[in-house]
Amino acid sequence: MADRIEVALLTRLKDALGARITKRAREDLGLDVTDVRTIKVYLIDAGLTPDELVAAARGPFSDPVINIVSVDSPLAKMLGFEWDWVVEVGFRPGVTDNEGRTAKEALELMLGRRLDRHESVYTSVQYLVKGTLDRASVEILASGLLANALIQRTTIVARDELDVLWHERRNPFYLVPKVREVIDSTVEEIDISGFSDDGLLALSRQRLLALNLEEMKALQDYIKRPDVLEGREEVGLGVYFTDVELEALAQTWSEHCKHKIFNAKIIYVEDGKERVIDSLFDTYIKAATERIRRDKGDRDFCLSVFKDNAGVIRFNERYNVAFKVETHNSPSALDPYGGALTGIVGVNRDPFGTGMGSRLIFNTDVFCFGPPDYDRPLPKGLLHPRRIFEGVREGVEHGGNQSGIPTINGSILFDERYIGKPLVFCGTGGLMPREVCGRPGHEKKARPGDCIVMCGGRIGKDGIHGATFSSEELHEGSPATAVQIGDPITQKKMTDFLLRARDLCLYNSITDNGAGGLSSSVGEMALETGGFELHLDRAPLKYEGLRPWEILLSEAQERMTVAVPPDKLDEFMALAEKMDVEATHLGIFTSSGKFHCLFNGKTVAYLDLDFVHNGVPRPELRAVWSRPQYEEPVLPMPENLGSELKDLLSRYNVCSKEYVVRQYDHEVQGGSVIKPLSGALHDGPSDAAVIRPDLDSFEGLVVAHGICPRYSDIDTYHMVCAAVDEAVRNAVAAGGDMDYMAGLDNFCWCDPVHSEKIPDGHYKLAQLVRANKALYDICTAYGIPCISGKDSMKNDAFIGGVKISIPPTLLFSIIGRMDDVRQAVTIDAKRPGDLVYVLGVTYPELGASEYYAKFGFVGNSIPRVRMEEASRRYHLVSRAIKAGLIASCHDCSDGGLGVAIAETAFSGGLGMDIDLEKVPRQGVDRLDTLLFSESQSRFVVTVRPDFRFVFEETMAGTEFAMIGTVSPRPLLIFEFGGNVVLKEDIYALKEAWQRPLSW
Repeated sequence: MADRIEVALLTRLKDALGARITKRAREDLGLDVTDVRTIKVYLIDAGLTPDELVAAARGPFSDPVINIVSVDSPLAKMLGFEWDWVVEVGFRPGVTDNEGRTAKEALELMLGRRLDRHESVYTSVQYLVKGTLDRASVEILASGLLANALIQRTTIVARDELDVLWHERRNPFYLVPKVREVIDSTVEEIDISGFSDDGLLALSRQRLLALNLEEMKALQDYIKRPDVLEGREEVGLGVYFTDVELEALAQTWSEHCKHKIFNAKIIYVEDGKERVIDSLFDTYIKAATERIRRDKGDRDFCLSVFKDNAGVIRFNERYNVAFKVETHNSPSALDPYGGALTGIVGVNRDPFGTGMGSRLIFNTDVFCFGPPDYDRPLPKGLLHPRRIFEGVREGVEHGGNQSGIPTINGSILFDERYIGKPLVFCGTGGLMPREVCGRPGHEKKARPGDCIVMCGGRIGKDGIHGATFSSEELHEGSPATAVQIGDPITQKKMTDFLLRARDLCLYNSITDNGAGGLSSSVGEMALETGGFELHLDRAPLKYEGLRPWEILLSEAQERMTVAVPPDKLDEFMALAEKMDVEATHLGIFTSSGKFHCLFNGKTVAYLDLDFVHNGVPRPELRAVWSRPQYEEPVLPMPENLGSELKDLLSRYNVCSKEYVVRQYDHEVQGGSVIKPLSGALHDGPSDAAVIRPDLDSFEGLVVAHGICPRYSDIDTYHMVCAAVDEAVRNAVAAGGDMDYMAGLDNFCWCDPVHSEKIPDGHYKLAQLVRANKALYDICTAYGIPCISGKDSMKNDAFIGGVKISIPPTLLFSIIGRMDDVRQAVTIDAKRPGDLVYVLGVTYPELGASEYYAKFGFVGNSIPRVRMEEASRRYHLVSRAIKAGLIASCHDCSDGGLGVAIAETAFSGGLGMDIDLEKVPRQGVDRLDTLLFSESQSRFVVTVRPDFRFVFEETMAGTEFAMIGTVSPRPLLIFEFGGNVVLKEDIYALKEAWQRPLSW
């Protein structure tokens, strides 16, 4: 039987986790919880002696200054804390236990020996709960706050029950969550040759293949081909697919990996006219970048686009920069912490595995949640938005902070339609040498005969079916095993090792084990050589019990695959051992043209590599556009504009996100120049981040993004234009140069494929077409090439008969180069007497605005980007910033001009006297429209009086006006027609802005 070590804080010390649980139990769940204390539990299944257990308890597992410990006895009975219930939460069998793995390593160091594969350490947490609660209430506490039933187990015991059980020498908590199956080397064979259409679809559903009928028929046809059967016979396979082959094909052909909708043939119908679009990706995204690169000619800074794990641009004579943004939506809906943690450490591996490898220099994160104060009943199976918020925040925090990578840029949006699936965008940038081992650092190529070596973590059941699960809607049967749980510490050790191996020229190619695990990484790298031979039985496992197809498909984290030349294998493996990173030689790359997997010497998969990657049938889809019409609100003119401004500042999509930002490390590595928070007290919102990736130079990077999903309700064309424009103007506001910016497009859509389940699929697909058309138009107008991107096309939830779909969403991220970071500009007003300018024209464009949403309306007057005017203005602003003429610059976005002016003022701790009559406008006849319209491409800037004339000369050619001055008084005063129409204390405005998420 396993032994238990329990560790708790001394009762005289504050238990911060217990206090947080107490607060959330009362406020979020309405439970009468008066206090909670926590106990950390280590279950040790290693046959230790009593002396060894005591040494472990008093050594690596506790701090004698602050902790009390017990060995094989309930610490809950010794603490002197009055509690009524104890809830123990631990992981289910097969779920990654990172802390348990670290505890095992600590135990091995103490013992001076390795534990064998049957010995391990498992962790759990006990919550000692005090309060007036019955068992039903405790079960609500456990399921609603303490545990996620998909990946965690709970044991609930009342105090009197524990007394009785302990007296009877029965401990209810001795549950070891081990997987102890014997590996079954028998590979299942599946005969699909005679399946009917219904049978094929039933098989796809049963095995979670997420393949449609046409795709299943393509598999049926392939396995009948004489040339295929002849080759299979030579390696000992028959006329049936193995489960290894079927699962590998489903993963490779998944929407998540193949982007089938973006590559489909689409018949687009608008105003009765049909047009054929031969691939959205080729027609709009790829074509735009190709056109922009041609137009730039010698000024083209793109090095690698759309063909590696991340896009790569030139930074300076020494380095390139790689950047990628990914989503981890479905896993974060099931397990917010684990899903988001894997989202950030997973995207870390993308730039790391680009070219010959990058040193990771920054993270970004953008989250879309349901409202945290949502108070209506949720469909059974969905987690409350507040819980998803907290879990995702913590997961990304732990992944980024523990990896030593600064989180420099992000946003949080709220909309009830994200209740079904949250959107979790995680991005990472990396710095790679221009040259590695005598060849360009952004290029890589495996060679036939190179050894397939997997490095990093071990393979487990976590992440199985991750790619196919993410290629369909969330439902009651969505598998817990699809959620991976990352370990940033293990990954950091691996990346440090591989960067050293890179510089020693020990490998030819590298990629990450992302969606599809080894199937994806080895299968994609094999395209560089023409084939591979992979021995699955050699793969290191976390525990026994994985079938061969699970070993191939598992998306367990912290793993990279590298192609190592045979003559360098010994040196590579020796370095791995020296740096305490597990590396395993699994096979070789070949030129056979085959996807070849073996288990215990027997072939278990033998497929044509070309069929695996190119055999998926291409969909033909239909899209029909008709613009929706909404009630156009007729609102009374507000009696108090100050009150309206405070209300807008307090809306979740406008208010301060400092609560989240403060928990992320944006200082590590020492390169951050403009941080997520700026201003006199470092608590104002920054428009963009600026960092110095090369500390030997003042050259820098500007990182920004734009996201405007509300506008999709009216027209996704203008939604995309607004998102791109917002990203660009955020970057420009901080000092970025439009001539040296690249973009990343991340589409998240509800299912746009028409079916009985998706009756509005034709319309949703038309929304996607218009979005892509907009991306082409605005990127070519601005000269912004897209270097990478991603789409997530199944963001719907069908739970308990309720369908919830996200609003069509595009996140557009910008990375740009700055010649000198000392020219960077923040949003906050700097000194009294400075002049306040508005750059750009305000139009009556309140459609889908925060102001209309406040009253429950959408409207129709969507903000439009006037691309030519905006581009000219952005170039002039960049010129003025480089000349040192602008003291502060802030873009106008959510909430419009009123919010932008208020943020500029209170971020600087200064007031402003503003004459609204001077604001450039067209067709605006109301003050609330003037203040809260969300017209695009506008800035609020402040300029020193002695720079006035040269600034205005510089800005000639674009609409602008000087509208007021910065004041030493902490008052924001708006006048119109000689009358004061708003007078508010800037600190009252700031308090309204900070209050909503000041948890």
